[in-house]
This record gives sequence, structure tokens and C-alpha cells, in this order.
Amino acid sequence: MSFLYFLLIGAISGWLAGQIWKGAGFGLIGNIIVGIIGGIFGGWLAGKLGIGGGGLLWQILIAVGGAWILLFIISLIKKA
Repeated sequence: MSFLYFLLIGAISGWLAGQIWKGAGFGLIGNIIVGIIGGIFGGWLAGKLGIGGGGLLWQILIAVGGAWILLFIISLIKKA
């Protein structure tokens, strides 16, 4: 059950980050990948900054923030 929960948070987070970044998602698989990587990165960054919280909404917000930063970094690399 926790793996399904992990994928669901990844899909929602990736979709939201895609909406914020380019106005559209990346498809189901793309949203899940971006959301999971963003969640890992966002969780790591939140831990380093001492930002804590709990609950589903907090996890989604952290993952969306991490995914948005990830998309920003990828766009910078693509431009170079």
C-alpha cells in the first residue's frame, strides 16, 4: 500500500509542478517520475533547511517545490 501511496503523491506532485512550470503535465509516467525525483529532492532540501511538517498536503507541497526546482535546473541545462 505504501508504494501505491508513493506513486500517487509523485503523480500529483509532478502534475502540479508541470502546471506551474509550463501550464501542462508530462503524462502519467512523466508526472510520476518528476514528482518522485522532486519529492526526494524537496525532502532533502527541507531537511537541510530545518523545515518540518507532516501530513499528505505537506508532503505534496514539498514534492511540488522540489519538482519545480528540478524543472528549473533542467531548463538551465537545456539552454546551455
